[in-house]
Amino acid sequence: MSKTIVITSGKGGVGKTTVTFGLGTSLSRRGKRVLLIDMENGLRGLEKIMGSDETLVFDASDIVGGKCEPMDAIYPCLSIPGLYLLPAPASPEEGLTREQIRRLTAILASYFDYLLIDCPAGISNEFRVSVFAAQSALVVVNPDPIGVRAGKSVRDLLLKSGISEIRLVINRFDPERFLEYGFFEDLDAVIDAAGIRLIAVVPEDPNLLRAAANGKPCPPGLPGAMAFDRLAARVDGEAIPVIIG
Repeated sequence: MSKTIVITSGKGGVGKTTVTFGLGTSLSRRGKRVLLIDMENGLRGLEKIMGSDETLVFDASDIVGGKCEPMDAIYPCLSIPGLYLLPAPASPEEGLTREQIRRLTAILASYFDYLLIDCPAGISNEFRVSVFAAQSALVVVNPDPIGVRAGKSVRDLLLKSGISEIRLVINRFDPERFLEYGFFEDLDAVIDAAGIRLIAVVPEDPNLLRAAANGKPCPPGLPGAMAFDRLAARVDGEAIPVIIG
C-alpha cells in the first residue's frame, strides 16, 4: 500500500524542502516510486531543486480545476529514476482545500509507493490542508531552542489533527557548533524538548546546499546523502540504528 507522509516544521529555514527531496531521492534509489507533492503555494521550491522549473505546464490547481488529467501535472526527475513532482499552484490564491487534497492523494496513491507532502512551515491554513491527507509526519528541526519549541507546537497540532505516527528529523547538525552554543546538554535533551521520537540526524553538509542550488541530488557516499539513505531505510521499515555525524 502507498504511504502518505507530511514533512513539516514549526518555522521556516530549517531545511524542510531539502529533507523532502533527500528522502525522496533515497527512497527512489531503493526501487520505490515516489511522488513529492509541493504545497508551498506561490513559492514552489521543490521544482528548482529537482531541476524541473523550466518544464512545468500544469500544477495541482489545474488537476482539481479540471484543466488536465492528474498524470499530466506529474513531472519526472530526469536525474533520479522513480522520483516525481506534483508542483504547487503558482499563486497563493489557487491553493487546494482539505477535501481536494484528500481526493487527489487517494487517486495518486494507486501510482506510487510513497507520497511525500512538502508542507509550508508554521501553522497556516496550508499546513492544515497538507496534514489532512497524511498518515504520518516527519517534523524537521534545527538543534536550537526556537526551532525545537516550534517543532513541539507542530507536534501538538499534528496530534489534534489525528496523526499519531510522528517522528523527529534533526537537520543541519554540527557537533562542534552544538557544543559551542551550549543550548542543549546533548541530543537527548533536544529530543525531550521536542517531545518527538527521533528517526534521523542529518549533518551540516555544504554538498546538500550545493546540489540543491544546482538542481541535482547530493552524490552518494557523502555525509548528507548517507544520512538520507538511513532515514529512507527506517521509513521503509528497516530496523537500523540512528547514526549521529
